[in-house]
Amino acid sequence: MYRGRLERDLSLWVGKGLLGEDTAGALLAEYDSRPASFSLGRVLVALAAVLLAAAILLVVASNWEAIPRLVRVGAILLLIWAVHIGAALMLARGAAVAASGLLVIGAVSFGGAISLVGQMYHLSGDEQTVMYLWFAIATISAILFRSGAVVVVAGFLSWASFAVYLQNNDTHWIALDPWMAPVMAAIVIALVRYTGAERARHLAYLLLVGWLAWLYTLYEESAVALAFVVGGMAALVLTALPVPRIAFLVRSAGAAPAFYSFLVAAIGFLLLHIKIEDEWRQLAVLGVVTLAASVLAIALHGRDNGAVRYLAYATFAAEMLYLASVTVGSILGTSGLFLFSGLGVALVAWIVIRLERRFSAGAREGRA
Repeated sequence: MYRGRLERDLSLWVGKGLLGEDTAGALLAEYDSRPASFSLGRVLVALAAVLLAAAILLVVASNWEAIPRLVRVGAILLLIWAVHIGAALMLARGAAVAASGLLVIGAVSFGGAISLVGQMYHLSGDEQTVMYLWFAIATISAILFRSGAVVVVAGFLSWASFAVYLQNNDTHWIALDPWMAPVMAAIVIALVRYTGAERARHLAYLLLVGWLAWLYTLYEESAVALAFVVGGMAALVLTALPVPRIAFLVRSAGAAPAFYSFLVAAIGFLLLHIKIEDEWRQLAVLGVVTLAASVLAIALHGRDNGAVRYLAYATFAAEMLYLASVTVGSILGTSGLFLFSGLGVALVAWIVIRLERRFSAGAREGRA
């Protein structure tokens, strides 16, 4: 898809005389020489690693009663050493895909080893401690081998750890353990930046969103939902500020920070709608604020961030339909709502266009 757009743009620039045909051909050839983002071989290797890792966990779960304890411990430790040594050799030979598969098996084997030792020797401790230790080992492995595949494993382990906590504590807040979810998410994001495993960052952001949603279930107060709105919109605006350090972090993280910031705000708006469903005046004000927030999101990130743009479109459309169906009782009233909303959005669009033109003129003068 991107290659097609790139080829069309290059042809357009060549046609306008902005670029030579040789240069355009060289740029397209350079893009084609890059490793493909999707590879069937990589997918199959990852699936094979997951299946082998699952087989290891199932064997550990069977408890191997007929095999002596020392033999069982020795076998799992030998497997861990073998796959990591094999991964190091594969990396030295440039076989990164095979090394990633071996590292996934090694990371899962660590969890199997922990469970096996606890199983055999009836060590004190709980599932939560096992998950923390497993995540820590996966983190160390990802750092030592700079492996994006192990970062993905660590991301799923962070989810598993949070799920184990919720199951063992009946979703209640107990001690400091709940803070481990955002801490693990921050560690995964740091690993993503260190290893370059860009897509793994979504595991961390989704964990944070899930953790925030769980916080709301603990209180179910409008103040919590309002905090989601204020915090999400503040983070959205922060990602758009032209501060050099912030701008660099946002660009290097892609569309994720702005999208998930607005997603948290949208969740907050939804929760507020549910809480004040019977308060018509407050609902009308909330509707206007929701529409304004959607327009602001489009104005700040709509041009360069398709994820934010489509989420803002969906939020705006859903809010308009909701207001039309709930708060307006007649067809004439509905048409008036749409009329004034359309005029308001048109005014905002005019202001945004004028600002964009002014910024573009200023940028051209700066280059001159």
